Amino acid sequence: MAKSALASPDGQSAGKPSLKRRAKNFAIDYFRQWELQTMVLPGVIFMIVFCFIPIYGLTIAFKSYTVIDTLDSAPWVGLENFRIILSDRYFWDSVVNTLAISFLKLAIGFVLPIVLAIMIYEVRFSRFKKFVQTISYLPHFLSWIVLGGMLITWFSTTGLLNQLLMGLGLISQPQNILLDPGKYWWIAVLSDIWKEVGWGTILYLAIMAKIDPTYYEAAKIDGASRMRQIWNITLPNMKMIISLNLILTVSGLLGSNLDQTLVLMNSQNRQTAEVINSYVYRMGLTQGDFSYATAVGLGVSIVSVILLVTANKVTSKLNDNQSVL
Repeated sequence: MAKSALASPDGQSAGKPSLKRRAKNFAIDYFRQWELQTMVLPGVIFMIVFCFIPIYGLTIAFKSYTVIDTLDSAPWVGLENFRIILSDRYFWDSVVNTLAISFLKLAIGFVLPIVLAIMIYEVRFSRFKKFVQTISYLPHFLSWIVLGGMLITWFSTTGLLNQLLMGLGLISQPQNILLDPGKYWWIAVLSDIWKEVGWGTILYLAIMAKIDPTYYEAAKIDGASRMRQIWNITLPNMKMIISLNLILTVSGLLGSNLDQTLVLMNSQNRQTAEVINSYVYRMGLTQGDFSYATAVGLGVSIVSVILLVTANKVTSKLNDNQSVL
């Protein structure tokens, strides 16, 4: 009797609607908001075509695939491609370069947008504030082809940087800095920060604009200094968005900027400029070893997911067990 009482006439449990009923509810909700649903539809189709359907292609990582094969006809090799990766010295060199550049970007490039956003927010002269925002945003809208060409010109032996250093008496002979492998990590880090630091302030400025100004007024009445107001009011209100950006940054530690690398890398600095993404590009598209390149990409994706989950767990502990994802 108890079992039959919990069952609906069509055989479904009382707490779970039938598939037909759920489809009907979905259709009703869709047509009720058909304008919004239609606007979202191209994005859904894009995700299916370019993100979900290509997942089947990951089987190439476990096969010996060539351009004359199909995904089904290529012979299976199991974990052979991953065994080759573990013994590939050039791959591990690219891992070292990727981690070094990414950690430098994390240590410097993650903090600077926060500092710059606070400095812009604290400026009271609106025209100067808008000027600083415009100047700091501008490099983001330039492609790495343009910025890379500018950097190559500036760092050449007859470029702007050498002329300045020689004019200040810091060097006696001009040198092409991009040809020096020992300086490439800093060139990659600082140029990336120059390009993105202004753009990174947008979210922080949006959050600070929503902070109740009565907090600052009360702090002033209590005699709090400007730095104390920033530390006790501004930063705590930015905690969640800082945590979210940290999670996304940590999860992307193995995904260094491919465009930047392809523009700035040359035969002289390759030993310190080659990153995982450029290595995958070179092995897959240049040398045609698609199976090996897919295996590297799959391994990087797995590690990135692990980093994402770990960063989320750590930040949730720091935010009183509240996850931002």
